[in-house]
Amino acid sequence: MTIVSTSSVAASSWSDVIADQPGEALVVALSLTGSAILGGLLLRKLTTRTRTLRNLVLAITLASLLIGALAAFMLARLMVLDGQQARTVIGVLAVTAIFATLLAVVASASLGRDAGRVEASLRRLESGDRTARTDVRRADELGHVARALDELTEQLDQLERERQSMEEERRAMLTSVGHDLRTPLAALRAAIEALQDGVAPDLPRYLRAMARDVEALSSLVDDLFLLSRIEAGRLELTRERVDLGELADEAVEAIAPAAATRQITVRLRCDQSINVDANARALGRVIRNLLDNAVRHAPAHTTVEVVIDGDDRPIVRVIDQGPGFRSDFVPEAFESFTRAEPSRNRASGGAGLGLAIARGLVEAHGGRIWIEPPPGGTVGFELPPAAA
Repeated sequence: MTIVSTSSVAASSWSDVIADQPGEALVVALSLTGSAILGGLLLRKLTTRTRTLRNLVLAITLASLLIGALAAFMLARLMVLDGQQARTVIGVLAVTAIFATLLAVVASASLGRDAGRVEASLRRLESGDRTARTDVRRADELGHVARALDELTEQLDQLERERQSMEEERRAMLTSVGHDLRTPLAALRAAIEALQDGVAPDLPRYLRAMARDVEALSSLVDDLFLLSRIEAGRLELTRERVDLGELADEAVEAIAPAAATRQITVRLRCDQSINVDANARALGRVIRNLLDNAVRHAPAHTTVEVVIDGDDRPIVRVIDQGPGFRSDFVPEAFESFTRAEPSRNRASGGAGLGLAIARGLVEAHGGRIWIEPPPGGTVGFELPPAAA
């Protein structure tokens, strides 16, 4: 007795049908292909209209089962399947549709939820909320979109914070400039009115005071112009070989008279000749700014020292015996228009540009500047060594 496997019979039946009815088999193949393409186009159009991705997944699942039912019907027409087999296949597909629908609904739950999160984040971002995040963690395309949206929102949030910070700095700068201009201008106005009215008792003293006010205004304008060039990156420095000791000595001589009026001694400690490639005028300005700041805050009958060391890299330290910088002020000490004392008076400080200019000039030379912790107030900076 010969036993023939079912798969062999099925394979023979398929080949026999195609051999006996090649035209009809081709029509069936083309019909199924066209139905799949038409269904795909309809589903593609559905993607632009459906409100949720879960509906789209469900529609794709059901469309696939319909294509299977159509294939069973076509095979029955070709007599590959008899009527009973075709009904069985269609019944199986109907049952499969129920469970496939349940599967699609459950499996697409996270897809719909994450898509809703992305949409909600976009709505919040559109309303101006820069803290909105999707918190979607997926490896598919939706996850890529969610991560890109979160990164974009973070960048927008950072830009907004920077804009607000710049706006606050701009307002603070205008307030500071207005305050520092108003004081000498008011003094000049009062002196001119006194001269015009002929009530100035001591003309030379009034003229000297007016000259000091004009000098203060000129110095402030020069500082603002220099600082703007530094911050804009347009500062051009012509460098040459200079001796740090000589520059510091000149700065000490320039500051000594003003320090003497406050009963403060200024001295230089430099045991060797230390050369650097720098702009002498700019570097001298740095040392004078640091000395001027130290003298303003040093107690009377104390000493302010400039210490230069060049064992490894040229380092300059300006040391005073004052209380030093407050720990909460150190992070912003080198910012423009910042002062350790809230009150802005000409006796205890200037416009708050000295350290900002010093930092800009030091960094323009490729160096760095810092504030050392108490006791005492010490500001130091280092420069690249001179080329061989």
